[in-house]
Amino acid sequence: MTTEEIINTKNEAIAQILKARSTSEVEELRIVYLGRNGKLTQLIKRLKELPSDKRKQVGILINEAKINLTGLLSSQKNRLSETVKQWFDPTIPGKKPKPGHLHLITQAISEISRTFEQIGFSRVRYPEVEWDWFAFGGLNMPKDHPARDEWETFFVEGPNHPKFGQMVLTPHTSSGQLREMQRVKTPPIRMINIAKCYRRQIDASHIPMFHQFEGLVIDKEISIVYLKGTLDFFAKNFFGDKRKTRLRPFHFQFTEPSFEVDITCGVCNGSGCKLCKGGWLELGGAGMVHPTVLKNGGLNPDIYSGFAFGWGVERTYMMKSGLSIPDIRLLYSSDLRFLKQF
Repeated sequence: MTTEEIINTKNEAIAQILKARSTSEVEELRIVYLGRNGKLTQLIKRLKELPSDKRKQVGILINEAKINLTGLLSSQKNRLSETVKQWFDPTIPGKKPKPGHLHLITQAISEISRTFEQIGFSRVRYPEVEWDWFAFGGLNMPKDHPARDEWETFFVEGPNHPKFGQMVLTPHTSSGQLREMQRVKTPPIRMINIAKCYRRQIDASHIPMFHQFEGLVIDKEISIVYLKGTLDFFAKNFFGDKRKTRLRPFHFQFTEPSFEVDITCGVCNGSGCKLCKGGWLELGGAGMVHPTVLKNGGLNPDIYSGFAFGWGVERTYMMKSGLSIPDIRLLYSSDLRFLKQF
């Protein structure tokens, strides 16, 4: 007796039960498969023929098949019994399904795109499966950088690129910076890259697959003033007129100087509360594009400068005023009671 024989017997029974057109047919099938001399019963009797090390595993498989068939027989019998009792008038108009709406992450991506398009940004999107050089090396990250650890990044099995190295699931939209520089070649560049990213993290504020939006502006004489102005414009348009941003010194390999971007709390408007502790919430990272990254993108850092910022779509959306989403994983649940609220 093999597992394939058990699976085939179960599948054969399921197909016949679903085709049954009366409760009497269902009862006949119950006897054929689960009766004293039924096909599944005979398989149970043959268990003693198996070696002891395989008997338990096969027994579990047969038992699961028996449970599945018993449940299906019962539900099919109930369904056919109700069908006989019900009266149906085909001339009565059907019930119209309730109209749905776009998923809240799709709504957030559309709103983010529209906000940046107002100040001249063009929407782009680059590969979710990326080469190491675009994800790390070209962004000024050394080979021993912690982000390259297999506990942080998903590496894809396959041949290495002779120039760009290993293949990875892109861990951030920052890889689009180099691709956009190579595509445009001659600034000005003003892009907003929104795409899926992948990291080996999962908890209330992290998930293995999430969305980021990456802003990149490159031209002559671009300074931090332009970066701050862009961030303030986005904050006021996306979060509300009363929200403000601040730049806090930080370190990223691909920007210099680098900043963490904070936004005033939407609950207390910056006065301080249990959520924010001091009036500010961390929004994401930003900074002036590192000269090495400009060179790797084919641009002369003595002529051009620029700024970049990269934030999570889900995290940014969760910080909107009036929303109370305690766990990022709820955004990807299939619970309509939650999703219908948005």
